Amino acid sequence: MNVAILDFHPPAPSARELMEQALAPHMLIGMPHLTPAGLSETWAMKELGHRHWLMLARHLGMENADFRTPDGGEAYAAICATSLEQANFGTVRANDVLTIRSVLSPVSRTQVSTRHRLFVHGGLIGEVELISTFVCRMREGDNYSIARVPLPGMAAADEDNRLAATAAALRAGTLETHFGLPANPVKALRGFRFEPDVSQEFNGAGLFYFAEFQALTDRAFGRWFPELSHVSRREIFFSGNIRVGEAVRVELMGLSPDRLHAFCRLRREQDGKVIGKAFMEWRAG
Repeated sequence: MNVAILDFHPPAPSARELMEQALAPHMLIGMPHLTPAGLSETWAMKELGHRHWLMLARHLGMENADFRTPDGGEAYAAICATSLEQANFGTVRANDVLTIRSVLSPVSRTQVSTRHRLFVHGGLIGEVELISTFVCRMREGDNYSIARVPLPGMAAADEDNRLAATAAALRAGTLETHFGLPANPVKALRGFRFEPDVSQEFNGAGLFYFAEFQALTDRAFGRWFPELSHVSRREIFFSGNIRVGEAVRVELMGLSPDRLHAFCRLRREQDGKVIGKAFMEWRAG
């Protein structure tokens, strides 16, 4: 008897269906998600950044996260501030199930926030907030020419956003202290130079990736204070980007006497512009 075998291939899911799958709340943790100290914060920020963009596209009724300017040019939901609180990533192991509960809310007509609560074995291991604003390049291929563009279809916020208010005060120079440290020091205590690689630290849009700001501060503090290993709280505020081939300096601007709180800034070497400020708190013991 001859048996006919049908080579049946179901149709590929649509981008919208894949967006929904990517936003599934449960993930099985394995080696790509881990470091020797537990869940990788850099991986977590990249994953939550991806979810942020997909949630924004879904909120705007888009079929995929292909954001465009009014004239059809490429636009990006650029992260301008991040917050991590109650971090306990050291408890996460391979084969744990990570559950991510997320919610989106407008901050203003130009900014949007997503908040993410992370759980393992029913216990909270971290709360993350990401705030983004739409940007585009005013000159093709030039990361110095990044500028904000209007956010289509976004209503005004119903309530004030603390992280956005802190970012605004920091930009205006009116924030006096943060994490118990002076927010406007003049002199750097020490520095660390790093040359980002286009194949490692830049994203698909050709920008120095927001999650790499956090990773770069960890590299610097690992050199300066190797005994500090478990960040429990971190806020980063972004104010610029770099071109491929440029170096970045991480400068320590403040450190508490017990070495549990620190403030550093990221400055591009080419022209000295500050492109990010990071405040950190480490778990005692």
